[in-house]
Amino acid sequence: MLRGAPALAFPVYGKFLELNWADAEVFSSRFLGERGAEFQLLFTGVFDRALELLGRTGDASIRRGCFEVESTLPVGAGLGASAALSVAVGRWFINRGAIEADQLFDFCRELENLFHGESSGVDVAVAIESRGLHFERRGSPIDRMRSFDPVWQPFWYISYSGSRGITSECVAKVKEFILLNPVRGDELDQQMTEAVKLAEVSLRDREAQGDVRFENLRRAIEMAGACFTEWGLADREIGRHLQWLRNSGAAAVKPTGSGGGGYALSLWRERPQPEIENRLISVFRS
Repeated sequence: MLRGAPALAFPVYGKFLELNWADAEVFSSRFLGERGAEFQLLFTGVFDRALELLGRTGDASIRRGCFEVESTLPVGAGLGASAALSVAVGRWFINRGAIEADQLFDFCRELENLFHGESSGVDVAVAIESRGLHFERRGSPIDRMRSFDPVWQPFWYISYSGSRGITSECVAKVKEFILLNPVRGDELDQQMTEAVKLAEVSLRDREAQGDVRFENLRRAIEMAGACFTEWGLADREIGRHLQWLRNSGAAAVKPTGSGGGGYALSLWRERPQPEIENRLISVFRS
């Protein structure tokens, strides 16, 4: 995404972040749910960054109220937790009249830069839209994000590798790879672009036989996964998890998000055995 390639992105309906607010004279916050405590420091940082962007750091009239963050989204796992938090905070500022609705995407992408140094905006877009998207970083808002509704639903899952990745470190690693290998870097950019195009063709193909559509999607995931491998973002714990998925019967696998850890995406020809599926989260089914 940071290199300009398009992306297909889908929300994970089985995970959520919710921000509630009640008027109060002082500023306070509570963190609830399975993963709420992970946002304790992050929330304050995002809120303060929002005030900084608005030039209202010293405005006591807006820094008030009791905030309640409830979440089942893990932080640093490639599921867009930072984007979800940024969008929740951004929507609160809309509610308070501090920004306009048409400013939400750019405002939230600036907030997410706090986590990643440079946000592509794809997770922010999906958090705002809550639907599948074809996303491109450049162009007008209409061109950047278009609704994407697959015409068929394969057995497609995500699963946690057991380790977390740090997006800013992964971005730096890719940039270093490209600096040292500019020609190969351009080739991998093109390979990732072709992988996205092939996946889109597969998921929107109403005419082809099921095995043709599946093979196109399998190839797309493997092409994208090979890019992560060459960038050095599919080794260690995430690499072992990818191998476990293959050994368990997955037809194609790749890291999600920036790689380096977090969640993996896996495609299966048939529904996995229950003992395997219990460790997976369906992309399309909540």
